Amino acid sequence: MGLELRNVAKRVGAETYIHETSVRLAETGFSILLGPTLAGKTTLMQLMAGLDRPTSGEVWLGGRDVTAVPVRKRNVAMVYQQFINYPNLTVYENIASPLRVARLRRSAIDDRVHRMAELLHLKPLLQRRPGELSGGQQQRTALARALVKDADLVLLDEPLANLDFKLREELRDELPKLFADRRSVVVFATTDPMDALLLGGHTAALHEGRITQFGPTAEVYRRPADLRTAVIFSNPPINTAPVLKDGDRIVLGSNGVGWSATAQMRHRADGRYTLGVRPHGISPVRSGGDAVEIGGRVQITELSGAESVIHFAHGDLSWISQSHGVHAMQVGETATFYMDAAQCMYFDADGRLVAS
Repeated sequence: MGLELRNVAKRVGAETYIHETSVRLAETGFSILLGPTLAGKTTLMQLMAGLDRPTSGEVWLGGRDVTAVPVRKRNVAMVYQQFINYPNLTVYENIASPLRVARLRRSAIDDRVHRMAELLHLKPLLQRRPGELSGGQQQRTALARALVKDADLVLLDEPLANLDFKLREELRDELPKLFADRRSVVVFATTDPMDALLLGGHTAALHEGRITQFGPTAEVYRRPADLRTAVIFSNPPINTAPVLKDGDRIVLGSNGVGWSATAQMRHRADGRYTLGVRPHGISPVRSGGDAVEIGGRVQITELSGAESVIHFAHGDLSWISQSHGVHAMQVGETATFYMDAAQCMYFDADGRLVAS
């Protein structure tokens, strides 16, 4: 099947919502649109669905130009972060509604509704109305209604955003299984890098209406093409700082903290670069021979049973450490942190990745 955007752009007056974009999405696995609020994710989905027309460019689905085909004539399903269900219909009737529009036989409708309800754990709730359901149950109902029609294109616009943590984890685990045997293009929009990492597939990082990088999710995460993509694909936020390459040494700030340059960086010209290191690359516990000792004043601590997130100031830098276990620290105390030099990325003056 496959979905392709060919030089698609969306402008309204002097405002550009989507800059010229060309991308090809596969018919298997998830295609993730990852970016902050107002990055252009929903606009891009509306163009894919036919809910809006591009100002220029073409949308191709299954080898056919569908740019001018209205959404009602496309086999598209869309789920939003809000729980959009018909309040006066039961869960069964909500799920069955697209099949009735398609004029399927009653027996076929009944079979498909029950199979989908089984998959999404809705069977005991089929005779209830949306007002009698929890938020998670309502979103499952919306998902079931979208999935039951076997659409060529399934668009999931932050469908987990309004769910509590437990339900979010549960559905994030179930979604790949639901689409495992389907030949549908599945596009999932999110602001959360964890969604992208757990769903896998391919990820497009978006910033202000532009795709900064598109490729296999693990590759985009491990080797962001530029600093903007690294920022988009980091939560908690990536730590950045200006550094100086001087021969075989990398020096941080004016206090002389330094470490040996990697093989990739040794071949780079001496001068100034931007260091990027994700929070899990900094820990209050030393591990490995590449640990760089960094002093800091604790600003905020966020502790859970599984990990510790500690915000600290190092000179005029505000950095974040994310590590396994509980590391209790008092706000204002001076502590020692250890940065794993092997996890550092380096970006040039234009923000392009030069070494990692």
